[in-house]
Amino acid sequence: MKADLSDGVTNLKQLVEHYLNRIAEQSDLNIFLEVYSEEAIQKAGEIQRKIDDGSAGQLAGMVIALKDNIVYANHKVNAASKILEGFESLYSATAVERLLAEDAIIIGRVNCDEFAMGGSNENSAFGSVKNPLNTDYVPGGSSGGSAAAVAAGCCLAALGSDTGGSIRQPASFCGVVGVKPTYGRISRHGLIAFGSSFDQIGPLTRSVEDAALLVEIMAGKDEMDTTSSSNAETTYLPISEKVATKKIGYIQEALDSESINPEVKEKAVEFIEKLRSEGHTVEPVHLEELNYLVPAYYMLTTAEASSNLARYDGIHYGKRSEESTDIESTYTASRTEGFGPEVKRRILLGTFVLSAGYYDAYYAKAQKVRNKIKLKTEELFKSYDLLLSPTTPSTAFKFGENMDDPVKMYLEDLFTVHANLVGIPAISLPLGVSKENNLPFGLQFMAPPFHEKELFNFSHNLMQSIALKA
Repeated sequence: MKADLSDGVTNLKQLVEHYLNRIAEQSDLNIFLEVYSEEAIQKAGEIQRKIDDGSAGQLAGMVIALKDNIVYANHKVNAASKILEGFESLYSATAVERLLAEDAIIIGRVNCDEFAMGGSNENSAFGSVKNPLNTDYVPGGSSGGSAAAVAAGCCLAALGSDTGGSIRQPASFCGVVGVKPTYGRISRHGLIAFGSSFDQIGPLTRSVEDAALLVEIMAGKDEMDTTSSSNAETTYLPISEKVATKKIGYIQEALDSESINPEVKEKAVEFIEKLRSEGHTVEPVHLEELNYLVPAYYMLTTAEASSNLARYDGIHYGKRSEESTDIESTYTASRTEGFGPEVKRRILLGTFVLSAGYYDAYYAKAQKVRNKIKLKTEELFKSYDLLLSPTTPSTAFKFGENMDDPVKMYLEDLFTVHANLVGIPAISLPLGVSKENNLPFGLQFMAPPFHEKELFNFSHNLMQSIALKA
C-alpha cells in the first residue's frame, strides 16, 4: 500500500475515503462509537505531502482505529461505559503518540466491553458489536470492535488491550491476527486501567508483518509508566523469510480439556503434524495447573479492578447522578447508574476477595498460584522455544448464548489467561475454519518474555506456508 501511495497509483485521501465508505456501509455492525471523518481526511492531505517529498514516517498510509479505552488528546473516550459519558481526554496514550509520530491516521474509536470486562462485546453500554463474518454471532471481547473493524475492512489495523485474552480471543473469532506483547513492552500510560498487573496494549491486523511493525513503533521505555520495560530488544523488522526449526511444546491439558470443541482439537492436532513435517520438534508438555488459571486470574483481576474503578464515583471522576442529595447517595446512585451488570459483578467480587477475613483465602492464594504457574512456565521455556495451544475452546458463539452463565463465559479465557498471568508474549493466528458454522478460529503461540522477534518470524513464515499451500 505504501508503495502504491509513493508511486501515485492511489493517494492517501482516496484511501481514507475508501475506509470511511466502508464504515458507513457497515454501520449496522455497531463497530464505531465515533468516526473522525474530517480530521482523517485533513491528516491524509498533510501526510500525502510528506510522502511526496520523501519525509513521511514509517506508518504513512496506515489507517488505525482505537479501542474505546485508549485515550486520544481532545477526543472523547468512554470505556464503553455510561459513567464516562461525555468525557474528553486532555492527553494521548504514549502508544498513540508514537503511532502519530510515524504518520499513522486515527480514523475513529471503536466499541468494546465496558471497561474491557467481557469476552463477547455484549457488555457495552452502547450496544453489542456484531461479528462481520456472521451477524448472528459475537465478535469476541473485550476488543471486539477492534477485531471487527479489521475483519470488516474498515481500517488497516486497530489497537486493543489484552488483560486475559481480550485481543487474541476476538482475533480468533473474527479471523485476524492478534498480538499481546510481553507485559511492559508497550507503555500502559493512557490505557484506562482494568487489571494493572495484567493489562497490555497490542495490535489487531491482517498480517503478522503489520502487527510486528506496530509493536516495534509502540515498544520501549516510557517515563510515564514505571512498569514499562527498558529491555532494548524493540526491533522486529525486517521479518526473516527463513527461520530455524523450533522446539515447540503443545499443552496437552488444553487439547484434553472437556470444554474444547472437537473440531478445534482436530485442527490443532493437524497443525502439530504439519509443524513436525516441516522439521520442527513438537512434543506434549504438561500444565497440570490449567484448571486453576481462570479462577486465579479472576481473583486477581477483579481485586485490581475494584481498586482501579473506585475513582469513578461521581465526585472524583465520572458522571454524577441527578438523584444525588448527599455524599452517600452520590456514590451509590452514580455507580449504580453508571456501571453495567458485568462491571458491578467484578467490582463486588474484587472487593470481597480483598476484604478482611477473605484476603488470605482468595487473593493471597491466587498470587501463590500465579507464582507457581510463572515458575512452571519458565521451566518449560528452558526446553522449548514456543508453547502452542488453541486460542479459544470454540469458534464464536451466538448472541445471548452465554450471558446467563458467567462461569461459562469466563471459561472462554481458559487458554489465553496463561500469557497474562505470567507476562509473556502471545499471538493468535487465524489458522482454522469450522465446517459446522463456517467461522474462523485461531491457534495461539507463546514465547519467553521479550522474544517477540522470534514469535513474529515464526508466525509470519507459518502464515506464508499456509497461504502457499492453500
